[in-house]
Amino acid sequence: MEVVRSVAALRTALAGSGEDVGLIPTMGAFHDGHRSLFAAAREESRTVAVSLFVNPAQFGPAEDFGAYPRDEARDVSVAEAAGVDVLFVPPGAEIYPPGFDTWVDPGTLAQTLEGAVRPGHFRGVATVCLKLFHLVEPRRVYFGRKDAQQVAVIRALLRDLDLEPRITLRVMPTVRDGDGLALSSRNAYLSPTEREQALALPRALEAGLAAHHAGANPVIAARAVLDTAPGVAVDYVAVTEFDGPTLAGAVRIGQTRLIDNVRLTDEDAAVEVD
Repeated sequence: MEVVRSVAALRTALAGSGEDVGLIPTMGAFHDGHRSLFAAAREESRTVAVSLFVNPAQFGPAEDFGAYPRDEARDVSVAEAAGVDVLFVPPGAEIYPPGFDTWVDPGTLAQTLEGAVRPGHFRGVATVCLKLFHLVEPRRVYFGRKDAQQVAVIRALLRDLDLEPRITLRVMPTVRDGDGLALSSRNAYLSPTEREQALALPRALEAGLAAHHAGANPVIAARAVLDTAPGVAVDYVAVTEFDGPTLAGAVRIGQTRLIDNVRLTDEDAAVEVD
């Protein structure tokens, strides 16, 4: 595996890859959710490229950019073991050089739910992803379904900027711990007590899914779980159409903010929780 830190080195590393590159954009702190994306790309692509860049443009001024988990040595080891070919680890100035001032505005899609709570977040996501798409020129890009609104933003970006069908969006299922908590790099912030409290979110989604299948209101059912859960502050619970009918929620456990969702279609299995 090659670890490269500059745009020039990235282009050199990918020079012999042809048109069969799978790209996974990440912010590092790899877990089994990332491993599932790496594995899918490895199975489908001649060359697997992963970016590791904690993108300052998608953090608000009061958010956790400085505290976001960083362990490059471990991430390099995980990526190499997963069969990644090229790991792009640029410094901030390589992505946003002095004078950079061109941004991708995802429009109204980015103004609700996560976009309303985190203004400017999806502008940062869309901008860095478009830069990576141009630099890597992938055939496929891989994202996790846990970030349903982000997936919708990327899908719209590919469509509206005519990057389809050259680039195919591959959306992979959410990976969960055995008790149902969706894997997230931010789970590392949780104390043991907070980790137990965080289970209210997947349990609420499970209750909402069951209510939906019973003909009841999934939002009311999910809120009933969250509003009585200790240590949980609710940002939102809503039914969206980002990736088909989806029940999405965001909560705060102490200083940690977590998101999750479940699709409300018959073919989707329920969230498995203990």
